[in-house]
Amino acid sequence: MAQDSFFLKADVSDKIDFELASNLIIIPVEINGVTLSFVLDSGVSKPILFNLEERDSLDLKSTRSFYLHGLGGNGRIKALKSSHNRFKIGNVIGVNKDLYVVFDKSINFTPRLGVLVHGIIGYDIFKDFVVEINYMSKYIRLHRPHTFKPKSSKKWKTIPINIHRKKPYLNAEITINKDKKPVKLLLDTGSSDAIWLFENKREGLMPKKDLFFEDYLGQGLSGSVYGNRSKADKFTIGDFSLSDVNVAFPDSSYVHAARAYKERSGSLGSNILKRFNVFFDYRNKKLHLKKNRFFKEPFTYNNSGIVLEHHGTMFVREQISMSQDNNKKMSSDFSAVKIDFSIEHIMVLKPVYKIVELRTSSNAYASGLKVGDILISINGSPAYDYKLPELNEIFHGKTGKSIKLKIERNGKDMTFKFKLDNAFKKMSAHIERSSLD
Repeated sequence: MAQDSFFLKADVSDKIDFELASNLIIIPVEINGVTLSFVLDSGVSKPILFNLEERDSLDLKSTRSFYLHGLGGNGRIKALKSSHNRFKIGNVIGVNKDLYVVFDKSINFTPRLGVLVHGIIGYDIFKDFVVEINYMSKYIRLHRPHTFKPKSSKKWKTIPINIHRKKPYLNAEITINKDKKPVKLLLDTGSSDAIWLFENKREGLMPKKDLFFEDYLGQGLSGSVYGNRSKADKFTIGDFSLSDVNVAFPDSSYVHAARAYKERSGSLGSNILKRFNVFFDYRNKKLHLKKNRFFKEPFTYNNSGIVLEHHGTMFVREQISMSQDNNKKMSSDFSAVKIDFSIEHIMVLKPVYKIVELRTSSNAYASGLKVGDILISINGSPAYDYKLPELNEIFHGKTGKSIKLKIERNGKDMTFKFKLDNAFKKMSAHIERSSLD
C-alpha cells in the first residue's frame, strides 16, 4: 500500500452513487468507521471536515494546529490537522490519510444547500484514479489508471489540462462584448456556478456593458462571497461552444488567495460541467467530454432576488389514512363504541426556511419582504413540503411569473405577492444581507 494513497483491491473500477444539490456532487465517505457526506470538489487540494459536533467521534489522531486559506472575506481559517486516518469510499480504501478539521460553526454549507454536508474532498481521489462523472445518472466511477481506456466514439473529445499545486486547469475562450479572449480556468466541481472570472480591465475581462448586477455568489471556506453577475456571448472548450453563459465577477477582496496563481483567469464550475459526461485523468493530463441532455438547457438566474437558508426543523401534524384491514380490526376491538378510525394523525419533523439574502432591486424586496423572514408557504403550498433546491428552482422561473409568499415575522403571519423580474434591470442595486454573515 502506497503511503497516503487510495487503492482498489480486486476490481478495475468502482461505481459510487451521489446526490446532486445545487449542481454539487455529494458522496458518502467513511472516515475511521464513521460515514459522512462530502462534496467532491476538484478545486481543493486536501480533505476538509467542517461540520463535526463532537471531536472525539472520529477518533482523530496525531493532531496539530494549522491554517487554511480559502474564499471569503476573512482570509484564513484555523484548523486541526489529523494524520493516519482511514478513508473508505465505496470499495476504495485509503490509509494514512491526512484530514483537516475546522471547528468554526460558521463554516457550514448545509443550511445553504439544504442537504447535510460534513466536508469537501478532491485531489486525494483525483490523483489516484481516472474519475468518471455522470451527472445525468448521478454516479461517479473510479477507474484504475493503468486499466482505463478512453472512449473511442467521435462524440467524445479530449481536452488537455495541467495540474498546478494539486488543482486542474484548462484553456478556453470567452466572448464578452463581442471581444474574444483566451482564459485559463480552474476546473472546479465544488462551484455550483457556470464561470467565475477575475476582473481585469487590461485583459478585457469585465462585466458585459449595461448587463450586470451585484449579487450573492456563494459560500466560501471563509464566508459568503459577493460580486457582479453578468453574461458572456459565447464560451468555448475545444470543439464545444455554449451561448449566453452566466458569468460572475467576485469582488477582489473575497478571492485574494485564489489569485495567487498569476496565469489563472477564474473558475469553470458545475453549471457547465454538468452538461457533459466527464472523465478526469490527472496522470495523463486529460479531460474527456461528451455532451449530455443538459447541454442545451438555458442558463438562468435567480429572478426573485431571494436566497433561502435551511433554518432548523419543526414538528408538523400530518393527517394519514388507515388501511381497511386496520379499520376492520380496530372496529371489532371496539365494537361497543362508535369511533371513526379512518383518519389518524402523526407528528412529522419538517424543514424551516429563512430569507438570508435579498437583492434590493427585486420585486420581492419592493413588495416588503425582509432578510430574516421565515417562509411558511409558497403559492399556497406549505414551504416545508419542498426541498431547498425545489424552492430555488421556482425562484429561477421566467420573468413575469407570479409568486405568493406567506411568511412569519416577529411572531406575525404576513402575505406578500410579487412577479419574478429581470435581474439585470437595475445595475446600481445592492444586496441586503443576513447579519450573521
